[in-house]
Amino acid sequence: MPVINPVTATGSNSGADFGPCATWPVQWLCEVTAETAPLTGAAVATATEVLWALTGMRFGLCTVTLRPCRQDCYSGRMYDDFGPSWFANSWPTPALIGGLWFNLVCGGCAGSCSCSRVSEFVLPAPVNEIIEIRIDGEPMVTGGYRLDNNRIVVRTDGGVWPRCNDLSRDDTEQDTWSVTATYGEAVPEGAAFAMGALVCEILRAATGGDCKLPAGLQQLVRQGVTIQYPDVGELFRQGRTGLYLVDMFLATWNPYGLRQKARIVSPDRPPVRRPT
Repeated sequence: MPVINPVTATGSNSGADFGPCATWPVQWLCEVTAETAPLTGAAVATATEVLWALTGMRFGLCTVTLRPCRQDCYSGRMYDDFGPSWFANSWPTPALIGGLWFNLVCGGCAGSCSCSRVSEFVLPAPVNEIIEIRIDGEPMVTGGYRLDNNRIVVRTDGGVWPRCNDLSRDDTEQDTWSVTATYGEAVPEGAAFAMGALVCEILRAATGGDCKLPAGLQQLVRQGVTIQYPDVGELFRQGRTGLYLVDMFLATWNPYGLRQKARIVSPDRPPVRRPT
């Protein structure tokens, strides 16, 4: 399990991309012979990487351990977190929201959505699920925290997150803390058939068999019959393979051929807090 060390949670739009961390499930559509059996592992891994990339690096769950650095309130960024640090104890505090100036009249060290004191930290987004949080080497009670917006971890047991994290020590020791979380989306069920079709063609190509994957040949004339093949370069540019089951899966889950997961960032959009 990978360990990211450290994570500095200072950017609300910071993201994380991991994977693929495990091979995708396969519905076998061909017979595995004694000749192809030694190659199945590599073929499945290759097909996983291909489909993961062609679906915009979207699917597949990865479990990682993160070592957070606590985000302080009033970091001094201009008009962020209710204004610069010199306004921390001066109310009302001017803030620019949606192009308009507002006087914020609530006090205390608060998050961007609340006037009450909140102990929270920000993880790279999007988090699928938090598996465990360790403080001083001990697992924290699951009900003692909440995940908001797939990235903000809020403490709900009345305590506060540690201010320091000794990154020179393992997270099983004192004066440390860590978060183990999963990232990504679960692989759709239909991926198993796409994997089966692609893996079988990779095995045939690797063993010199009759492979349906286009290899650059565009036209074949044999005994007066002309066979036209798709332009492999154009297929790949469109994010397609020429295999029916594979391309049907890709057209369903990535119809516009995105190369990575879409993200929307707007500096004028007011923050919204929702439990994950």
